[in-house]
Amino acid sequence: MIASVVEMTAGSEFASRFPTQVGESFVGRGADAAHVNSVLGGKGGPFEAAWAGALASPSSGHVPFLAVLQPGLPVKPFTLFVNKAPIANDRHAELTWGAAQAGVARGVADAVHRQVVPTEHCDDLLLLAAVWVNPQAANEDAVFANNSEATLAALEAGARGSPGIGEVLAAREDPFNPYFRAREP
Repeated sequence: MIASVVEMTAGSEFASRFPTQVGESFVGRGADAAHVNSVLGGKGGPFEAAWAGALASPSSGHVPFLAVLQPGLPVKPFTLFVNKAPIANDRHAELTWGAAQAGVARGVADAVHRQVVPTEHCDDLLLLAAVWVNPQAANEDAVFANNSEATLAALEAGARGSPGIGEVLAAREDPFNPYFRAREP
């Protein structure tokens, strides 16, 4: 009993010192591409309250849920999957809740396996993954692979504190994304 209280206190102290890590990654091309934003933070503070609030606050077309490796086996750190695109149709729902969430769970497990997220602190952390699945996505294998890779890459970016401010300032004259590229005035 005393050991578990001491461990809980140590975990809470770790969580309160853990700097929230924000990451972003875009992987793939076309409708099957994945765009993942990650926020990794400690339990026992404001991040946990925000995480739980997001879980408890579904909205039309957006139902946050725990990412699982298998039914009844949530990934650790516990990961809240939040879909950025409202569910458009049955196929989009299957790809979001199936291939994309399995990909996110695999990416988190890979990050833990590679110690991007330290194994010994998985129970002290919570992860929020905001995930874009295009309503026109069709290839479940590509959606799975792209979300797995994007999740791992987002967590790696968060752990590194990427991008650096120099990289941001160097790119400010050429903003673009897969849907838009600024033209010179």
